[in-house]
Amino acid sequence: MPEILEVESYRRHAEVTVGRRIVDVDAPDPWYLKNGLTAAALHDAVVGRVVVAARRIGKLLLLDTNRNGPTIGIRFGMTGRLIVDGHAAIDRLEYGSARFEPVWQRLQLRFTNRRTLTVDDARRLGGVELDPDEGALGADALSLTRATLTAALAGARGPIKARLMDQSRIAGLGNLLTDEALWRAGIDPARDAGELDATEYAALLRAIRRTLRVLGDRGGSHTGDLHPARTRGSTCPRCGSPLLRRTVGGRTTFSCPDCQR
Repeated sequence: MPEILEVESYRRHAEVTVGRRIVDVDAPDPWYLKNGLTAAALHDAVVGRVVVAARRIGKLLLLDTNRNGPTIGIRFGMTGRLIVDGHAAIDRLEYGSARFEPVWQRLQLRFTNRRTLTVDDARRLGGVELDPDEGALGADALSLTRATLTAALAGARGPIKARLMDQSRIAGLGNLLTDEALWRAGIDPARDAGELDATEYAALLRAIRRTLRVLGDRGGSHTGDLHPARTRGSTCPRCGSPLLRRTVGGRTTFSCPDCQR
């Protein structure tokens, strides 16, 4: 599933399109176009414009266009992949497929010289919109500081895992990264966010930073130390205790009842 690390990879992959002029758009799946956008409206808004920047906030990829044109916002859901000029930024996602099926193509921007940017999404959980509300997203997880983390979680109640995955508070953390960071921090995912003290906030910030740095170097959100143990009956990689599998914040969650408090 594309989390912040994967979408950052997509952003870097998309940078090659900066300076290219869009000459056509194919958006064959109306479901994938959000906030009332239609294929015709998308075509009229972006054809003839030049991509001037490839940005990212959390898990949202943003392609800016010239002459005060619209920003194309792309979310990748569980299985969305970005393919530029026939080359995928990531060949296979953890819960996706390495195959390419034409029916999975949800968006294709066509440039001069037959070059393309394509979004491939088997499960259709992503989406495309114009000028997405960037202000609705919280602090980007790759840029977190003590101040931004504290502000993001100020007044938060409910499970800390759910609050970390709330994109309006912190943008970019998904299920795998959140479980890994909380395991590294020694914090129970079901702990009420309002109960954490200053020492635990500091430990959490260190764990998030280290998780993003280490897993980024390894190649993605699926490369965490906890990840191989995400099966029933598995044990904690740190202490060997049986892992607890449960639902927290509506998501399947793995944690260690001994290491995480």
